[in-house]
Amino acid sequence: MKIVQAEQFDLRRDVEYGSEEQVAIVKRIVGDIKSEGDAALLRYTESLDRTKLEASQLRVTDAELQAAYSRVEPSFIEAIAAAAANIRAFHERQKRNSWMDLQPDGSLLGQIIRPLRRVGVYVPGGKAAYPSSVLMNVIPAQVAGVPEIVMVTPPATGGREGIDPYILVAAAEAGVTEMYRVGGAQAIAALAYGTDSIERVDKICGPGNIYVALAKREVYGLVDIDSLAGPSEIVVLADETADPEYVAADLLSQAEHDELASAILVTTSQRLAEYVSAEVERQLSLLPRENIARASIENYGAIIVTESLEAGIAVVNRLAPEHLEVMVQNPVDYLGLIENAGAIFLGPYSSEPVGDYFAGPNHIIPTNGTARFASPVDVDDFIKKSSLIQYSKEALLANAATIMELARREGLEGHARAIEVRVNKEGTPNSTDEKAGIQG
Repeated sequence: MKIVQAEQFDLRRDVEYGSEEQVAIVKRIVGDIKSEGDAALLRYTESLDRTKLEASQLRVTDAELQAAYSRVEPSFIEAIAAAAANIRAFHERQKRNSWMDLQPDGSLLGQIIRPLRRVGVYVPGGKAAYPSSVLMNVIPAQVAGVPEIVMVTPPATGGREGIDPYILVAAAEAGVTEMYRVGGAQAIAALAYGTDSIERVDKICGPGNIYVALAKREVYGLVDIDSLAGPSEIVVLADETADPEYVAADLLSQAEHDELASAILVTTSQRLAEYVSAEVERQLSLLPRENIARASIENYGAIIVTESLEAGIAVVNRLAPEHLEVMVQNPVDYLGLIENAGAIFLGPYSSEPVGDYFAGPNHIIPTNGTARFASPVDVDDFIKKSSLIQYSKEALLANAATIMELARREGLEGHARAIEVRVNKEGTPNSTDEKAGIQG
C-alpha cells in the first residue's frame, strides 16, 4: 500500500457514471417499460435475468416469505431481528412533529409533516445478497409512517435460481408485505411509471449496479430518489496509538466491496504507516475476495502521513469520506474539528462493520465527496413538509402596504392587486398600518 505525503496525494477521484452505450441502453429500457408496461418488464426479465415469468408470477407470495425461514440458520434469524430492533430504535429518535404557532394578531403559521404515500425499495442481487440493505431502507420508511412500502429484487440472486432466502427473511423481519421479483433498470422504470402488476411509487431508494443508478437518474423528477451512490470508501485517521492490525482489517473491509472502492489511512506516524502497509499485504493474501480488494488498494488506496492530527483532519475534510474511523488517543477531543464525513466511528472498537450491520445508524451514506453537503438516509427522507399560513383580517390589513411594496418592486402587479382588492373591500392599509405600528 503506497505511502505518500499529503501534498503528494491527488484528492480528486473521478467516478464513471455510465458510458454512452450504457446510458442509451437504460433510456431504451425505461422507455419500453413506460410504453408497454408488464409486457416489456417480462421481456427484459427473461432476456437480462434469464428468468421467464408470467405477470401473475411477478409478486412474491407471503407463503414464499415464510418458507424462507426454513432455509436459513436460526442464528441468522436472531441476528437480523436484533439488528432490526437497533435500527428501528435509532430511527425512532429522528421523528419530527407538525407544529403551529398562533400569533397575537390572530394569524396562524405552521408546518405540516406527512409521510410519503408509497415508497419503492430496490435490493440488489446481481453479484451477492445484501439483507442488511433491506433493513436500512425499509425501517426508516416505516418509522416515518409510509403506509405502502414495495420491494423489488432480481429474480435470481447471484446468478442462482430464485431469490436468496436471506433477503426474503430480512424482508419478512422488516415487515415487507409487497415484493416483486424484478431487477435492473426495468424494475426502477416499473416503480416510477407503474404497470398493470406494479403500482407506481413516490420515491425509489436502495443501491444497485450502474444500470440501476442510471435508471434512477433517468426517472428522477417523475419520482424522488435517494441518491446516485458511488463506490464505497473509508478513511481511517490514526495516531501512533492505533493497532496496525485493526487499521488494516478495517481498510480491507471496504476494499473488498468493489474494485473501485477507496481505502485511505491518514496518520501522523510514519512507523504506523509502514506497519499498516505490511499488514494490509499480509491480510490481503488471506482474504476470499483478494482480487477485488487488491485492485481497490492498488488503484484507490493510499497511506497519507501528516505532521499533526489537525493537518490530518484537514485532509479528511477535503476528502469528505463516506466512512471515517478515528483511531487516536481521546478521539472525542477532535470530533468538533471534523466537518465532512457521512458516518464517524470513534475508537478501536467501533469498526465500520458495526455500523454497517448492527449499531442502528443507517449504512446508506453519501459517497464520492458528497458528505460535504449530503447526509445518511434517515426518517426525513420519507416525509414531506407543507407550510401552513392562515392570516387574519387584522394581520392582512396591518401588512398589506408592505406586501404590495415588495410585489411592485419585483414588477408583479398582479400579486399586488391580489392584496389591494381585499384592502379596498375590508379597510385602509395606511390607517391600519399606523394603528398596528407597522412601518411600510
